[in-house]
Amino acid sequence: MVKAVISGYYGFKNFGDETILSVLIKHLKNLNADITVFSSDPNFTEKTYGINSIKSFDMIKVICTLRNTDVLISGGGSLLQDATSLKSLIYYLSVIALALFFNKKVIIFAQGIGPVNNKFARLILINLLKLCSLVTVRDEASLNFLNKYGVSAKLVCDPVYSLEVNQTSAKNIAGVQLREFKTMNYALLQKLALFIKEKFGNCKIEIFSLQENLDLALCKKFEDLLHSIAPDIRTEIVTEDIINRIANLEYMIGMRFHALLTAIKCGVKTCAINYDIKVERLAKDASIPMISMDAHENFEEIYSRMQNLKRDELLRFADNKSFDWSDFDKLFIFTE
Repeated sequence: MVKAVISGYYGFKNFGDETILSVLIKHLKNLNADITVFSSDPNFTEKTYGINSIKSFDMIKVICTLRNTDVLISGGGSLLQDATSLKSLIYYLSVIALALFFNKKVIIFAQGIGPVNNKFARLILINLLKLCSLVTVRDEASLNFLNKYGVSAKLVCDPVYSLEVNQTSAKNIAGVQLREFKTMNYALLQKLALFIKEKFGNCKIEIFSLQENLDLALCKKFEDLLHSIAPDIRTEIVTEDIINRIANLEYMIGMRFHALLTAIKCGVKTCAINYDIKVERLAKDASIPMISMDAHENFEEIYSRMQNLKRDELLRFADNKSFDWSDFDKLFIFTE
């Protein structure tokens, strides 16, 4: 039985990362792998997925686990960037470096790479990735970035595209998905609330919190703002059964990458709020409208573009994304 370790932003109950992990674990179980996940909450991870888990920052256990594994899988998501935190980038690079030091196979799994603004961190990143057994990235910008520095990488779609969803798309339900971020500001929330009142006032508004510690307080604040502008508007904060609830929307205005991806995959008319380069890349790839964090756009044009989105075209876009496991699987065959 092949021993596989997964390193990523797991255990924080973040919808996108946990969805990626569920897809990855399902595939590894089909390969009959012995799976261990580095997690901030090992008990949650073990109970949720039925695998082994250890604390991400218990470096003694991390080192011992890497010494006794066959393959390290780093990802998915956007781990290898310093826009969120240089500290987190150093941690993920350290895990990769340790696995390489122990002569283990390392897979960079469907990641969005960059931005990496720290020149020293960028140098370490490039040199480590050159030593990995397989590097897969989920967007062309990441591929071009790595190719520029001589890293051999393969372009794949985000693994969440392979998730099975119910494509129901009810009428008169609009979703809003917000997260706390350093560029979040009241002007954006105010313009967004006015936009929703004007264009979606007759809809039920479902406000999605996809990670409690980053989303929930902001979602409640936005709900209060909506009610101060439109006292009779119907709202609900959604924290559970996220995929099915998104599938039941007619519209989605969202920040998080995987909230947008899931909405598109369900054929929901979607608008992105561009807080991060990965969101911008997805919006351009899927040809959906996008609002910047300073909300300088003409919201009439945004609404018109949302209205003109075709469900069949969104579904076709998502269906054309098929995750390629072939190179990934070969590494497990060679390890046996």
